Amino acid sequence: MNRARLLKAGALMLLTLLSSHLHAQRQVLDKVVAIVDEDVVLQSELDSRLDDVRANAAAAGQPLPPASELREQIIETLIVENLQLQLAGRMGIRYDDDTINNVMQTIAQQNNMSFDDYVSSLEAAGRYLSTREQIRKELTLRDLQRGMVNRRINITDQEIDNFLNSEMGRVTMAPDYLVDQTLIPIGENDPAELIAAKQQFAEQMLQAINNGTAFDTARLAAQRGAAANPPTAFQVSGGELGWRKADGLPSLFVDLVPTMKAGEVRGPIRSPSGFHLLKLVDVRGDLNSLVKQTHARHILITPNEIRTEEQARRLIQTLHDRIENGEDFAEVARQNSDDAASVVAGGDMGWANEGGMPPDFEEVVNGLEVGELSEPFRSSYGWHIAEVLERREQDLSREFSRQQAENSLRARKFDVELQNWLIEIREQAYVKISPPNVATNP
Repeated sequence: MNRARLLKAGALMLLTLLSSHLHAQRQVLDKVVAIVDEDVVLQSELDSRLDDVRANAAAAGQPLPPASELREQIIETLIVENLQLQLAGRMGIRYDDDTINNVMQTIAQQNNMSFDDYVSSLEAAGRYLSTREQIRKELTLRDLQRGMVNRRINITDQEIDNFLNSEMGRVTMAPDYLVDQTLIPIGENDPAELIAAKQQFAEQMLQAINNGTAFDTARLAAQRGAAANPPTAFQVSGGELGWRKADGLPSLFVDLVPTMKAGEVRGPIRSPSGFHLLKLVDVRGDLNSLVKQTHARHILITPNEIRTEEQARRLIQTLHDRIENGEDFAEVARQNSDDAASVVAGGDMGWANEGGMPPDFEEVVNGLEVGELSEPFRSSYGWHIAEVLERREQDLSREFSRQQAENSLRARKFDVELQNWLIEIREQAYVKISPPNVATNP
């Protein structure tokens, strides 16, 4: 009897000791290193970020500051990130799982992997969930910073005029060209007959392209054909030159390329190196093109502290059904929409240039016919219903050039203003940092 009691007492003591040990471990892992307004920064977050910084520095061969200084720097970084994420939560900036999956799909493609293989590699490394949350956090911070900082930046008409008239403005506003070239080389000792044969070879290649053969396919065929006859064999070379402004192109092409249209092929062009065929693959920043515009209106319902995600979804569905049943869109928008920029106008967003709306919102709007009401859909800002009122193509050369100039000026001011804003929210916040090795329970 006594032996049984002792065994039970021993087992109970062992369980108590194990429980205390596990609790102590959990306390160490979850120690609060900083209180940040209504949230906290945990020791586990600090340790994880320290590990990342040290690993990245080691891989890049970069020195790190002393441990205490590094700790302080990373705690400050985590505090400022935490403040931003709290603000984003209050503003309803959220990204759903489908958006995260789309980003991961893009990352997989950039690494020449399938989505499943990329996910498997992350799971094998134990980083799948942390990677998803890191992507979600980076997207959230990006949207928050764009919204909060851009509203602080004021670009005057005079600044735009000065920029457009400056040398920097002219260089910045010049179009970028993506050029592909094929070269049929001429050797120093090539006889006239061989040079003539090479020119004819280039002309035949151009004819094949004009008849529908893709430029790179024609080059590949030319490379095989040029090497097929050993006595007169030569090597055909070429490839894309990358995005360049006109003055960054080879001098032979500087005056020619700006006169070409995207997709056009010119040649053969004779140079000391040989005969060139050029294709203008694409142009970006061309100010002399028509711009597609969409005139749309929408209603936005955002989840927040008092409205859950499901409540927001049900409300937008109810508003959709009311409009489908004959209620006036504009009136429903004025009474319910959370978009402060368009609510007074009955949800009317005005004319927007192609690419001028948030991508996940614009994708849905682009799929609508004029006069068609969308089904409820989710964007990073909340739940929407949208309707396309009109579409048009507009020659906005002057307006577009001024908008591009404003964007360039805004980008130059953004980083400075971002730092100013981050300093402000840090100074306005309640923050209490625990000294090193001092445990604070969450």
